[in-house]
Amino acid sequence: MSKTKKNILRPHAETAYAHELKALKKADDRERPTNWNLSPWAVVTYLMGGKLKDGTEIETKYFGNRRLIEIAVSTLVTDRALLLIGIPGTAKTWVSEHLAAAISGDSTLLVQGSAGMSEDALRYGWNYAKLLAEGPSESAIVASPVMTAMRDGKIARVEELTRIPSDVQDTLITVLSEKTLPVPELNHEVQAQRGFNVIATANDRDKGVNELSSALRRRFNTVVLPLPDKLEEEVKIVQHRVAKLGQSLQLPAEAVPVKEIKRLVTIFRELRSGRTEDGSEKLKSPGSTLSTAEAISVINSGQALAAHFGNGKLQAKDLASGLTGAIVKDPVQDAAVWKEYLETVVKERKGWKDLYDSCSELL
Repeated sequence: MSKTKKNILRPHAETAYAHELKALKKADDRERPTNWNLSPWAVVTYLMGGKLKDGTEIETKYFGNRRLIEIAVSTLVTDRALLLIGIPGTAKTWVSEHLAAAISGDSTLLVQGSAGMSEDALRYGWNYAKLLAEGPSESAIVASPVMTAMRDGKIARVEELTRIPSDVQDTLITVLSEKTLPVPELNHEVQAQRGFNVIATANDRDKGVNELSSALRRRFNTVVLPLPDKLEEEVKIVQHRVAKLGQSLQLPAEAVPVKEIKRLVTIFRELRSGRTEDGSEKLKSPGSTLSTAEAISVINSGQALAAHFGNGKLQAKDLASGLTGAIVKDPVQDAAVWKEYLETVVKERKGWKDLYDSCSELL
């Protein structure tokens, strides 16, 4: 492997887990839909983890309800597109990427939704040098990821669908219902090959959300990815992802005690739900989402502080700045909520004085 490839910060799923996909393909003796690299059973195994007959361990990619992943994969076998919905940090993008990698062997056919996006990002654009020299022609078309997926019978991914302006969203209606993409300039159309489908992600918590039209929503089967039900489950997810990200960021995984992860996840869960874990006390909630993804980010930030400016082991003082930044998005309302939580909950908890002192210094 070249030095450049070894130094890639975040390899695509089909590259990072190539050995697992290869082993699954070899062991997979079930029926595969046209242009699928794996059978639906093998795709679910790739996401949920397991052990193959040859001894290959398949790492768990999604810690959650297996049935949700089975429904998602079954949807992609049909002519319905898949919409993954959940608050930020519920692994929508992560699941989308791994589904595309397992099914098509290519997770890169991605459209990132934004408020300023035009129809070209979902349909096609033009190479203007060729357009001026030759006029409209197939060679002058710059295919979007959606058009490429249709031609090749692969999965296209559309991130943050509800951030895209409503009139641009509806560009997908013809693609999803008729499985064609008209090119009126050439009196031509691109017809989807078997295996083509779309995985979109969306959340309804952020500002700037554009509601889906009923016509577009009917083209999707919606799967809601929830936050983890139990504290232990969320701690396990954070611990797993911190270890994986720490490798790519060259941060020592052993520098993160499980105790600190558990404290952080407990704080996030209590502030999200508006009550303490034992249900004994009601709490005010800040405006921030405090997702699992944000917990992972806080730990990574603390890891970096501990590794480069501390004793190498994550401590309360390393956790405090990232924790405060994640909770206090509004300097007035969120700061008041956080200060009250520190005084009424953190200060009173046995063994949490170091965290209380470190966080209080930053307020």
